[in-house]
Amino acid sequence: MAKRVSSLDSRKRVRRTFGHLSEVAQMPNLIDVQRSSYDQFLQLGVAKADRTSVGLQEAFSSVFPIYDFAGRAILQFESYELEAPKYDVDECQQRGLTYASPLKVTLRLVVWEIDEDTGAKSIRDIKEQDVYMGDMPLMTNNGTFIINGTERVIVSQMHRSPGVFFDHDKGKTHSSGKYLFAARIIPYRGSWLDFEYDAKDILNVRIDRKRKLPATTFLMALPDAESDEIMAQADADGREIDPFELTGMSREDILSVFYEDLEYSRDGDSWKCEFHAASYAGVKLNRDLVNAETGKVAAETGTKLTPRVMRKIQDAGLAFIRIEESDMLGRFVAKDLVDLNTGVVLAEAGDEITEEFLCCETMISANSLFWALITSILVHIFAIRSQLTAIIAERKPLLTFIV
Repeated sequence: MAKRVSSLDSRKRVRRTFGHLSEVAQMPNLIDVQRSSYDQFLQLGVAKADRTSVGLQEAFSSVFPIYDFAGRAILQFESYELEAPKYDVDECQQRGLTYASPLKVTLRLVVWEIDEDTGAKSIRDIKEQDVYMGDMPLMTNNGTFIINGTERVIVSQMHRSPGVFFDHDKGKTHSSGKYLFAARIIPYRGSWLDFEYDAKDILNVRIDRKRKLPATTFLMALPDAESDEIMAQADADGREIDPFELTGMSREDILSVFYEDLEYSRDGDSWKCEFHAASYAGVKLNRDLVNAETGKVAAETGTKLTPRVMRKIQDAGLAFIRIEESDMLGRFVAKDLVDLNTGVVLAEAGDEITEEFLCCETMISANSLFWALITSILVHIFAIRSQLTAIIAERKPLLTFIV
């Protein structure tokens, strides 16, 4: 004879079993995990003051408070409330509606008045209001949702792990078959960043897969080292940060991050710089490598600088090499070149070094004074996009003039 077993949801429907063995353990509620998880997310039966920082409470707390740019107002989150649904489950199925509860959030707006002379803040106005944020779907006793009158369930999906991912198009985008490399930064929470090269080797960035813009524009929006110190000090002091104190990265800051420095100093009619062995490893010389201190040839034209030859040159005590002025042509200034006497900007970061630039009247007339006062002019060896519209991926050293 069949045994009668009550259903899990305690309805009139019963389950009958014709098995001869007695039940060892009662069948657990298999949807209790989903229901308890969603109940914890909403915290419906918990008082506002007793809610823990999970679910909706955590989401609102992570977004608020919101400050305005001028620091004169702050929008604070107080609490949220889920009102009783207008229709029950059966009515929503019959009417083709969504079984949901209106979500209202209590927000507080505090407006400050700032004294222009002392900078002291005083509260001018405080407003508190309930704001309707939308309808929050509710889970039924069966662990389902009623969406437009249809009963639906939530299916778990794979989520992209946070991190940095590198890829290329396998040469399919450009007709020449050139590989266009890209990188994607996926945060745990927030906007996705996509860095990608085009056919002209210009590096662009997309924020949330929207229209692309030069990567240097994005980098200039990031805080520089001085701004990092200001934010760290403000965080340590527990005070608010004045947005007007923060500055973004300049052209010089960007170049100093991506490139190494080699110092070049004026030596009569030519230039000299420190011998950087890593820059010449495996290179076949197209002119003599001259010791700037002794004037002797350390390596002749056509010599391939193998590791053995490099060790021999270094053992000979080669510290500085001579650079002709013609080797400066075609390179790009990486720091603004300013005449300290007049304050005139002779060259901006990213400007190309040309014969006209080296032979201009300002350079010639101020030659002796110019070389004595100006310090640290960085010039890139290879081509970099003018005005810093792009940064070449390969790390190549920068040359530093001390003039």
